[in-house]
Amino acid sequence: MSVSAEQVPLVLASSSPFRRMLMQNAGLTFQARAADIDERRIEAGLEGAAPDEVALTLAAAKAMEVSNHFPDAIVIGSDQTMSLGKRVYHKPKSRQEAKENLLSLSGKTHRLNSAIALARGGDVLWEHVSHADLTVRTLSEEYVDHYLDRVGEAVFSSVGAYQLEGEGIQLFSRIDGDYFTILGLPMLPLLEKLRQLGAIRG
Repeated sequence: MSVSAEQVPLVLASSSPFRRMLMQNAGLTFQARAADIDERRIEAGLEGAAPDEVALTLAAAKAMEVSNHFPDAIVIGSDQTMSLGKRVYHKPKSRQEAKENLLSLSGKTHRLNSAIALARGGDVLWEHVSHADLTVRTLSEEYVDHYLDRVGEAVFSSVGAYQLEGEGIQLFSRIDGDYFTILGLPMLPLLEKLRQLGAIRG
């Protein structure tokens, strides 16, 4: 049964400022609460799983954890994995790791797997994953060092050690995928599902 927007509060299970910005810019009224889950522990139990499956499992875990605190709300969990073939990347912990990751992407196309899960009352209502494929131009070691010098600590805030809205755009020769997927929250399928559920007007 469809219910009105006033009857269904929305909660974003994330502390990401980019995801909050996307929701706010779309005119949605919602609360935000970060999920208290151990992502690395969950990933450890998914050894050998496809990057899509990892992202979907983490998105659902986030939505379910926050749903325990807001049982009447529709909770939006999201997660993004970055993969090159079967390899799944994580945020670099050092400049050297960031450099090695960037050089491993040089001249290749990697994928961003952006997953969404909706939960309500402890049940997962819906899951979805969108993809973006990003081709890194051939990078010299000298250029990577120059790039890391310029962007500084920002390399530690993203899995790929780049921000497309900043100087990271210079790393790429081709990008296939929409803006929302790249930022980790595929808005068009999310909005369509929220309309179907009666959580937003439309």
